[in-house]
Parts: sequence; C-alpha cells; structure tokens
Amino acid sequence: MTKDKQQHFLKLYEPIHDRFERFCRARVYGNMEYQDLMNDTLLVAFEKLDTLKSEKAFLSFLIGISVRILANHHKKNKEDSIADPIKFDLQDVNANTERDAEVYLLHKALAILPEEQRECIILFEISGFSIKEIMEIQSVSESAVKQRLKRGRAKLIEILTFESDYKKEVQHGTR
Repeated sequence: MTKDKQQHFLKLYEPIHDRFERFCRARVYGNMEYQDLMNDTLLVAFEKLDTLKSEKAFLSFLIGISVRILANHHKKNKEDSIADPIKFDLQDVNANTERDAEVYLLHKALAILPEEQRECIILFEISGFSIKEIMEIQSVSESAVKQRLKRGRAKLIEILTFESDYKKEVQHGTR
C-alpha cells in the first residue's frame, strides 16, 4: 500500500514540480528557504493525499498546504518578517548574470508587497494559474483577484522604479 501510494504521489507530482518550485521560490523570498517549504509541503501532502478530491487539482492542493505552512511560519516569526522598503541590499553575491540580479531584485520587491497581492501575482505571473484557479486558492471573488493583481503590479512598478532611481543616484553620487 505505501509503495503504491508513493508511486501515485510521484506520478501526480512530477509534471507540476517546476511550477510548484517557482511558486515556492518566489513566495518565501527572504523569510525561509524555499526547499524547506517544498519539503514541508510535500510531507503534509503525502500524509493527506487521501483527502485530495481531484488529481487535476494536485498543484492547487500543494499550494494551499504551502500557504498554510507559510502562515504558521509567519505567526511564529512575526517580528522578523518586517520588510524595510527603503533599505535594499543591491548586491547579490550569488548572482552570476544580469538576469539573476534582476530576478533577485524582483523577489526583493515582491517581498515588500502585502501578502495577498504578492501571492496573487506569484500565482498568476510566475506559476501560471488562471484567475478562476486563483479565486479558488485564495477563496475570493474574481474582482478581488483582479484588484489584487492590478494593485500589486502598480506597487511593483513603484518599488522597482524607486529602486532604479535610487541606484542611479547612488552611482552618480547625488545621494
């Protein structure tokens, strides 16, 4: 039974691994290691696999579990999760390319957004979920999802524009 359950779980997980990993990477930036979130989520999902109602909803099932794990993590570490939007460390020692640096800055900017907007943008833009799927995951209306996307995008533009202007000022010595 356990071997069959493992094989079934892997059969469901393998096709969605990349999307789930992208979600976890973007969602936990600065708060915890994405691998920890993935491992914790997969462990809970394996234990609760019998509660999955539809195999087509497996990715949503995983994301729902990971969102609850993150919420519990945030409750435990609330005082450590305050982000300072003005204080950006623009150097990433792990960035090997310009693209890596841009992704790093995007993740830092996403971390500043309110949680609902951040999650909505990550689900839509990075993980590729439809608005209807996000409605189900976040348990909100279609207009709420669209509003979160609109406000989140606007805030990201504001943050990234500010950072770009700030970086230019520092480089030119005007700041």
